[in-house]
Amino acid sequence: MTERYSRQQLFQPIGNKGQQQIRSKHVLVVGAGALGSASAEALVRAGIGKLTLVDRDYVEWSNLQRQQLYTEQDAQNKLPKAVAAKNRLRQINTEVKIEALVMDAQPANLESIVQTADVIIDATDNFDIRFILNDLSHKYEVPWIYGSCVGSYGTTYTVIPNVTPCLHCILKKVPVGGATCETAGIISPVVQIVAAYQITEALKILVEDVEALRHTFLTFDVWNNQHAEFKTGKMKSDKCSSCGSTQTYPYLAYENQLKTEVLCGRETVQIRPSQRHLYNFDELEKRLKKQGKVDRNPYLLSCQLPEQRFVIFQDGRVFIHGTNDIQFARSLYYRLLG
Repeated sequence: MTERYSRQQLFQPIGNKGQQQIRSKHVLVVGAGALGSASAEALVRAGIGKLTLVDRDYVEWSNLQRQQLYTEQDAQNKLPKAVAAKNRLRQINTEVKIEALVMDAQPANLESIVQTADVIIDATDNFDIRFILNDLSHKYEVPWIYGSCVGSYGTTYTVIPNVTPCLHCILKKVPVGGATCETAGIISPVVQIVAAYQITEALKILVEDVEALRHTFLTFDVWNNQHAEFKTGKMKSDKCSSCGSTQTYPYLAYENQLKTEVLCGRETVQIRPSQRHLYNFDELEKRLKKQGKVDRNPYLLSCQLPEQRFVIFQDGRVFIHGTNDIQFARSLYYRLLG
């Protein structure tokens, strides 16, 4: 091990052996926003062997207040977050193998990655994806660490397959509604606190110090000086379809996967084709220039209409900014791209 990890190795629960274990492990971070940025940077600085970063979005100006890996240039260039994050992380530690994937976090995309991961870190912004991660975690017996934050409020929970209750046991179903960063705002400190808890739990798993894991569901409000946690052991259900005696993994079923959705807390609809569709950006640019101003980079193409903005990704996904009306977004999509 090099001198760069010396202070971490001096920490007795990690030591030389633990550092070697960290160096041999693979962590999957799903989401490259605020939590994903903080977690990815901490893991890379800690010397993780491999980091896989999955995100479907691109850098915008409103991200810069709390998403620590990104710069004004990234926002100007509309770089996908996974790509911008990888660029920055490679400057921090060239020893780490970093895989950046610009894609939707869906079962078909994630299954092969989860099978090779040692830990999954949730850095997403919606419960549909979290319930998918929960089912994948149990199907392939990979621990995952839930985390969320909004306003000054944060929460986190560590799920160990076959040991702890899963997220499905605790929440019963995907929550509907609730505050978002778009409606309630968010301050940067709450992100750092949630990420600190998540990364600490991840390090415990990576060095196999399972006795040190926190078996509570933790919540806090850093602005109002509130902190609470509750034990979850009795919430584990043998009838749970995700982690019980008869596991059917309901959130991996195709019919439960969203094809059209309003992005969390944003006046934006995402449309995901039923089959992967690779656009020819040269042809698409010529076509859309008749509709509005077109900008592009190697990863996406953007077309500004009078009231909406289209963003088309290489994998065929489309963001329609400026509306929460799914039916309207679909009609606009078919009119311009159908």
